[in-house]
Amino acid sequence: MAEATKERVPFIAGNWKMNLDHLQSIAFVQKLAWTLQDARHDFAATEVAVFPPFTDLRSVQTLVSADKLQLGFGAQDVSAHLNGAYTGEISAEFLKALDVQYVIVGHSERRQYHHETDETVAEKAALAIRYGMVPVICVGETAEDLDLYGPSAVPVQQLHGALAASAGATDIVVAYEPVWAIGSGQAATPEQAEQVAEQLRQVVAKLLGSEVADATRILYGGSVKSTNVASFLRQPNVDGALVGGASLDIAEFASIAQFRKHVGT
Repeated sequence: MAEATKERVPFIAGNWKMNLDHLQSIAFVQKLAWTLQDARHDFAATEVAVFPPFTDLRSVQTLVSADKLQLGFGAQDVSAHLNGAYTGEISAEFLKALDVQYVIVGHSERRQYHHETDETVAEKAALAIRYGMVPVICVGETAEDLDLYGPSAVPVQQLHGALAASAGATDIVVAYEPVWAIGSGQAATPEQAEQVAEQLRQVVAKLLGSEVADATRILYGGSVKSTNVASFLRQPNVDGALVGGASLDIAEFASIAQFRKHVGT
């Protein structure tokens, strides 16, 4: 399966988390687009997308559409319910109306702070797919999980659960984010990321078929920066990065997106 790696367009995704209001998002996206344009970034060769807070999405959509920017954008979450008496929830139907392309589901912070289960993640992924959006399905283990079960058991189990309601899906993204590496400054090694990514691709092949697995992009997330991103992208089963804190630094995020220009790539 890894032989098809070069046919998968690398994907650099910036998760802003709970940062930047809608006015700040406009200035940020404009400057990021100009920075990449000045660097002659080839969006066909490396896709770049940002994931702003819900309150920013309309502003980002309007800017991307009006200025015909090549940046993609997605939402950080979606409700497991389509509509109804669910105060504070955001429907997949609403996101689709804003031309949202991607939706992060199952992020470790949602699992930890909002007690989301694999079943909940599966429902969210299925709704995203139903409404023509690509779920970015996050999986990953804590330091305790790593010690107890080894490097891939928990992410593999989580992906099995997350795809339980998505039989027949053809377009998903998987993000491996070891919880012990997020925000710690201590990333997994490229070899560790590759080991888990290979196992995750096998899960996709088992559940959705080898053709879908060959086309599925698997991202690494966890203390990604411009100085280490190229080493991850050299791995045959790692097809991009889910970038957290570094995605809020325009110069740094643009440099991550320009990983092909880094020495040794």
